[in-house]
Amino acid sequence: MQTMTLYTNPQSRGRIVRWMLEEVGQPYDVKVMTFGGDIKSAEYLKINPMGKVPTLVHQGTVITEVAAICTYLAEQFPQAGLAPALNSPERGSYYRWLFFVAGPFEMATSAKSFGWEINDDNAISVGCGHIQDTLHTVEQTLAKQPYLCGDQFTTADLLMASYIGWETMMKILEPNPVFAAYVERCGEREAAKRADILDNALMEQGE
Repeated sequence: MQTMTLYTNPQSRGRIVRWMLEEVGQPYDVKVMTFGGDIKSAEYLKINPMGKVPTLVHQGTVITEVAAICTYLAEQFPQAGLAPALNSPERGSYYRWLFFVAGPFEMATSAKSFGWEINDDNAISVGCGHIQDTLHTVEQTLAKQPYLCGDQFTTADLLMASYIGWETMMKILEPNPVFAAYVERCGEREAAKRADILDNALMEQGE
């Protein structure tokens, strides 16, 4: 089996993909990219013209964008159990939450972090709606079940827990007991712990 290569930086969304790779349990290599240097090099721009991390290369296929990479890994390695079965009732919910995280959730929280106002006049045009509605949608789901799709931890949870955890730590989101319990629950997974140890070690090395 060909080893996968993750281009990342430990202070980026690449940490999410690292966690996902630890979940699937397949061999992978890591290339740490420096901001403003490596990620803008001519060599790397041939791989990812956006000059961003993370990027995953697997058997000659280049995948960019965190949600796309994680979804790809879940489908390439179904034995990891990170997605509901194709014919299960939860599959539709799974797709909903994958795209909700990458779309409305990230858009709404990013707008808040930059101080961009989403109000009644522009909410429909923006597409993500009010952040209050966005957060309430997630909260009401997690208040009644442990994970987004029910009792099964999926790739959608890996993404959502990562974003909620970071944005709460950065004070973009207010502390929320439902979210805090959810992030803690997801973070107790062994793969999450391994990923944190590996990326924190890179940060200590100054990479």
